[in-house]
Amino acid sequence: MNKYNINKGIGKTVEFKGLKAQYLFLFAGGLLGILILIMILYMTGINSYICLFIGIGGSSLIVWQTFSLNKKYGEHGLMKISAHKRHPHYIICRKAIHRYFKFKTKSKEL
Repeated sequence: MNKYNINKGIGKTVEFKGLKAQYLFLFAGGLLGILILIMILYMTGINSYICLFIGIGGSSLIVWQTFSLNKKYGEHGLMKISAHKRHPHYIICRKAIHRYFKFKTKSKEL
Protein backbone atom coordinates (compact mmCIF):
# COMPACT_ATOMS: atom_id res chain seq x y z
CA MET A 1 0.00 0.00 0.00
CA ASN A 2 1.34 3.43 -0.96
CA LYS A 3 1.71 6.21 1.58
CA TYR A 4 0.79 9.68 0.45
CA ASN A 5 1.75 12.94 2.09
CA ILE A 6 -1.21 14.96 3.26
CA ASN A 7 -1.14 18.72 2.94
CA LYS A 8 -2.02 19.89 6.44
CA GLY A 9 -1.72 23.57 5.55
CA ILE A 10 -5.08 23.82 3.83
CA GLY A 11 -6.83 27.08 4.67
CA LYS A 12 -3.72 28.68 6.18
CA THR A 13 -1.97 31.68 4.68
CA VAL A 14 1.35 31.49 2.90
CA GLU A 15 4.27 32.13 5.24
CA PHE A 16 8.01 32.35 4.61
CA LYS A 17 10.54 33.25 7.32
CA GLY A 18 7.83 34.99 9.33
CA LEU A 19 6.41 37.07 6.48
CA LYS A 20 2.75 36.35 5.96
CA ALA A 21 0.29 36.84 3.11
CA GLN A 22 0.53 40.15 1.27
CA TYR A 23 3.83 41.13 2.94
CA LEU A 24 5.53 38.24 1.19
CA PHE A 25 4.41 39.55 -2.20
CA LEU A 26 5.37 43.10 -1.24
CA PHE A 27 8.81 41.85 -0.22
CA ALA A 28 9.37 39.89 -3.43
CA GLY A 29 8.06 42.70 -5.64
CA GLY A 30 10.25 45.27 -3.91
CA LEU A 31 13.39 43.19 -4.31
CA LEU A 32 12.54 42.53 -7.95
CA GLY A 33 12.04 46.26 -8.49
CA ILE A 34 15.42 47.04 -6.90
CA LEU A 35 17.08 44.41 -9.11
CA ILE A 36 15.57 45.91 -12.27
CA LEU A 37 16.54 49.44 -11.15
CA ILE A 38 20.15 48.38 -10.55
CA MET A 39 20.32 46.64 -13.93
CA ILE A 40 19.05 49.77 -15.68
CA LEU A 41 21.47 52.02 -13.78
CA TYR A 42 24.41 49.72 -14.57
CA MET A 43 23.51 49.54 -18.27
CA THR A 44 23.30 53.35 -18.49
CA GLY A 45 26.91 53.57 -17.36
CA ILE A 46 26.67 54.66 -13.74
CA ASN A 47 29.64 53.69 -11.57
CA SER A 48 29.34 50.14 -10.24
CA TYR A 49 30.05 51.24 -6.65
CA ILE A 50 27.12 53.63 -6.79
CA CYS A 51 24.92 50.85 -8.17
CA LEU A 52 26.14 48.53 -5.42
CA PHE A 53 25.43 51.15 -2.73
CA ILE A 54 21.92 51.83 -4.09
CA GLY A 55 21.20 48.10 -4.35
CA ILE A 56 22.33 47.25 -0.82
CA GLY A 57 20.66 50.33 0.65
CA GLY A 58 17.37 49.82 -1.19
CA SER A 59 17.14 46.12 -0.49
CA SER A 60 17.94 46.56 3.20
CA LEU A 61 15.27 49.28 3.39
CA ILE A 62 12.70 46.99 1.77
CA VAL A 63 13.58 44.10 4.09
CA TRP A 64 13.38 46.33 7.17
CA GLN A 65 10.09 47.96 6.15
CA THR A 66 8.29 44.74 5.22
CA PHE A 67 9.27 42.97 8.44
CA SER A 68 8.30 46.00 10.52
CA LEU A 69 4.92 46.27 8.74
CA ASN A 70 4.35 42.55 9.26
CA LYS A 71 5.13 42.88 12.95
CA LYS A 72 3.07 46.05 13.44
CA TYR A 73 -0.11 45.29 11.47
CA GLY A 74 -0.24 41.50 11.29
CA GLU A 75 -1.60 39.24 8.61
CA HIS A 76 -4.50 41.34 7.28
CA GLY A 77 -3.20 44.77 8.30
CA LEU A 78 -2.63 46.29 4.87
CA MET A 79 -6.17 45.41 3.81
CA LYS A 80 -7.55 46.98 7.00
CA ILE A 81 -5.57 50.17 6.42
CA SER A 82 -6.72 50.47 2.81
CA ALA A 83 -10.33 49.82 3.84
CA HIS A 84 -10.07 52.50 6.52
CA LYS A 85 -8.76 55.02 3.97
CA ARG A 86 -11.70 54.34 1.64
CA HIS A 87 -14.27 54.69 4.42
CA PRO A 88 -15.93 58.14 4.39
CA HIS A 89 -15.22 60.41 7.35
CA TYR A 90 -18.74 61.84 7.34
CA ILE A 91 -21.93 61.57 5.33
CA ILE A 92 -22.99 64.54 3.23
CA CYS A 93 -26.73 65.11 3.09
CA ARG A 94 -27.78 67.68 0.50
CA LYS A 95 -31.52 67.14 0.42
CA ALA A 96 -33.93 68.86 2.71
CA ILE A 97 -34.97 66.65 5.59
CA HIS A 98 -38.68 66.61 4.69
CA ARG A 99 -37.82 65.04 1.30
CA TYR A 100 -36.64 61.87 3.00
CA PHE A 101 -39.99 61.35 4.72
CA LYS A 102 -42.33 61.76 1.78
CA PHE A 103 -43.97 58.53 0.74
CA LYS A 104 -45.54 57.94 -2.62
CA THR A 105 -48.76 56.03 -2.64
CA LYS A 106 -49.49 53.54 -5.33
CA SER A 107 -52.34 54.47 -7.62
CA LYS A 108 -54.94 51.80 -8.28
CA GLU A 109 -55.10 50.72 -11.86
CA LEU A 110 -57.99 48.70 -13.20
